[in-house]
Amino acid sequence: MTLLYVCVRPQQGAAAAEYESFRAAARLDESGLHRLDLVREALPDDVFDRYSGFVVGGSPFNATDPESTKTDPQRRLEAALERIAAAAASADGPAALFTCYGIGVVGRMLGAEVSRAFPEDTGPTTIELTAEGRADPVFGGLADRFSALTAHKEGSAHVPPGGVLLATNDACPVQAYRVGDRLYATQFHPEPTAKAFTERMAIYRNDGYFESSAYDAISARVLAASITEPVRLLRAFAHRFAAG
Repeated sequence: MTLLYVCVRPQQGAAAAEYESFRAAARLDESGLHRLDLVREALPDDVFDRYSGFVVGGSPFNATDPESTKTDPQRRLEAALERIAAAAASADGPAALFTCYGIGVVGRMLGAEVSRAFPEDTGPTTIELTAEGRADPVFGGLADRFSALTAHKEGSAHVPPGGVLLATNDACPVQAYRVGDRLYATQFHPEPTAKAFTERMAIYRNDGYFESSAYDAISARVLAASITEPVRLLRAFAHRFAAG
């Protein structure tokens, strides 16, 4: 069995680049990481039989968007993401790693309070593992403190009931958690290199994550950062779950 990259980005260029970032970071070829465009495609009925694990990318959508403003594609994909999360949280389900937007969808489904109270600016931030994170089979090989890339408008102060906090920082207290043995969620982006992140920034420079006039200054800060640990997280996840 193999892993499935689940795209929740309407912008196809950004989605294609994100897939390549996940694939390269996890050190998988195209046969080891398939892809599904959940914006435009339905979740197949047999998806949980076909894949041993899922990695869910980011999105300009927000879990806290008012329901009245959500499009039909956003509602459909959030329902599909909840199906994946529920399967991964079960005792014998597939593994799943939700990132950025996905952590909000999962947290809300499992009973956490997700709000606009914990945004982080676009660029590098410092992440610290908790004691549980240092003991975790996926996170445990990372440095206790490391730099990661963020760009989000919502977050949580506490993990959902049954969740184990794995990583934190001052700006957004819930940076990563685990539910059961197979459901992981990160607020930060584990997949992009600094260069790939600046290319994604160019696509979203007018989407309210940062002042468009600050693109060059923020890009310089991103490119100067040492982003080594997040991709190791993806490699550990793939090593543990790609074989089923």
